[in-house]
Amino acid sequence: MYKQIAANKRNTWIILIGFIIIIAGIGCAFAYAYGDWGIAIWVLIASFAYATIQYFLSASLATAMTGAHEIQKKDNPRLYNTVENLSITTGLPMPKVYLIDDPAPNAFATGRDPKHAVVAATTGLLDIMDNKELTAVMAHEMSHVKNYDIRVSTIVFGLVCLIGFISDIGTRMLFFGGRDSSDRSPLGFIIVIATSILAPIAALIVQMAVSREREYLADASSVNITRYPEGMISALKKLDTHARPMHQQNSSTEALFISSPLRKGTISNLFSTHPPIEKRIARLENGKKTF
Repeated sequence: MYKQIAANKRNTWIILIGFIIIIAGIGCAFAYAYGDWGIAIWVLIASFAYATIQYFLSASLATAMTGAHEIQKKDNPRLYNTVENLSITTGLPMPKVYLIDDPAPNAFATGRDPKHAVVAATTGLLDIMDNKELTAVMAHEMSHVKNYDIRVSTIVFGLVCLIGFISDIGTRMLFFGGRDSSDRSPLGFIIVIATSILAPIAALIVQMAVSREREYLADASSVNITRYPEGMISALKKLDTHARPMHQQNSSTEALFISSPLRKGTISNLFSTHPPIEKRIARLENGKKTF
């Protein structure tokens, strides 16, 4: 477990370097298209500024984008007490608890570190889970906090949003930037369009690779916390059976959730940040004797 935590901290820097390369590539493409290499410098400066701000505001952004609202014990004693008990069990600081008014069963954790963590669950999750299953799901989320997965997810979440934003702005500038169309390089036009399409896809592939192994680890960590593998297995089965897209969907926040909140389809499955639930269940079944 400690090795995984250390690996996640190292992966934070690897991910940052990878995304900086992608962002630099976008900046260079736009600079070439406009014939002004100062654009590449400004893209990098703005990206660093954005990444710094986003790092500290990530939890607020994630809760806003998912429609989550903070609750206290009196608002939902069952959910709050479950998280509070797990906080005591794991020795982690008590995270802020959020609730999402959505019939789709799901949950997520976010924040830059355990002292600034947020865990959230949907009303749909509370409706279908019994107490042992709810404990298993929230232990899964607390595991993301303990393993520092939330820091990795936070950085990836912010940078995926940033790359999409830069690509969108660059494309709009190309079409509506006010320059005489005769001055625009046809090759530059093609490069910007290709970059605007391919860069977000590359970002999503990185996000997918980072997320999938984290889910397997959090499932196993949940069982280690609760000492009851059947709780996590049963919860995953219910998540699979009752799966439905959430009202507020966003591919940037998909990796935060215990199961994908997006509509199922061939393309979404191809770039899903989550391994198939049946494989997650199979791993837990195979590992029962070792927990």
